[in-house]
Amino acid sequence: MNETVVSIKGLKKSFKAFKAVKDVSFSVQKNDVFGFLGPNGAGKSTSLRCMLSLIKADAGEIKLFGEDIKDNRSKVLSKIGSIIEKPDFYKYLSAFKNLELLARISGSTVSKSELYDILDFVGLQGREKHKFRTFSHGMKQRLGIAQALMHNPELIILDEPTTGLDPQGIVDIRNLILKLSKEQGKTVILSSHQLSEIEMIANRMVIINKGETLIEGSVHNLLNSSNMVVKFQLDDVSRGEKLLVNEFSDVNVSKASTNELEFEIEKIRIADVAECFVKNNLRIYSIEQKRKLEDYFINMIAEG
Repeated sequence: MNETVVSIKGLKKSFKAFKAVKDVSFSVQKNDVFGFLGPNGAGKSTSLRCMLSLIKADAGEIKLFGEDIKDNRSKVLSKIGSIIEKPDFYKYLSAFKNLELLARISGSTVSKSELYDILDFVGLQGREKHKFRTFSHGMKQRLGIAQALMHNPELIILDEPTTGLDPQGIVDIRNLILKLSKEQGKTVILSSHQLSEIEMIANRMVIINKGETLIEGSVHNLLNSSNMVVKFQLDDVSRGEKLLVNEFSDVNVSKASTNELEFEIEKIRIADVAECFVKNNLRIYSIEQKRKLEDYFINMIAEG
């Protein structure tokens, strides 16, 4: 039976008249890479801050490792490492000196050799003695993760860790999160506004919007149970629509324009439709496809 590391029920938080979090609920199991997904302004950071007791929730239940955060704050937080928003360090100190100082301030018993091992693990080997001000944005993010790992926590919480990174930096952070899960057995909560990012590394996820939980479950099930929204660009859309109705009677056209035909269908049947069009001498200029969940998420962001 899976061990529940995080259980959030009916979380609410307002700032005067503004309801930042209206009703957020989700659970995270041990060894999950859990995607906390939602558009900018959905309430993700506020929810995480409440979870870590950085701000006080107005209502709701927050249990971490089976214990109420209000009753056992110090004990619970000792098992968590987090980066909320961007990490910040002393600009004129080296990566190693920053970690050494922060370890001393926090009372951590981590040794110098362990600090070097952590810096090596996050990909900063050879840059341990370089000053923080010389670091790229991606290196700063990796140093932030190193700081979160100093006390060997069981749960890592990363709030939008790839924001502002170049493509290589995004890949580096993604691989580092996978290493945390696979090599160190950490449970990871990853906040993001990009469905594609969550799809690549998370095994479970929740989607929130406007401060409310919309859907939660296995990434595999949520993405694979949803049909694909497919757009064919054709030389004769009218004839293509007739063929679709005659040959695939259960498929309904959602949109037809001068040269584009859009409909929803199971992924495995897209090739059959393309074959039908080709056999009937229809010229296909392009095929675009996206999951129904992705389409729903994009529309949700647009509405927000």
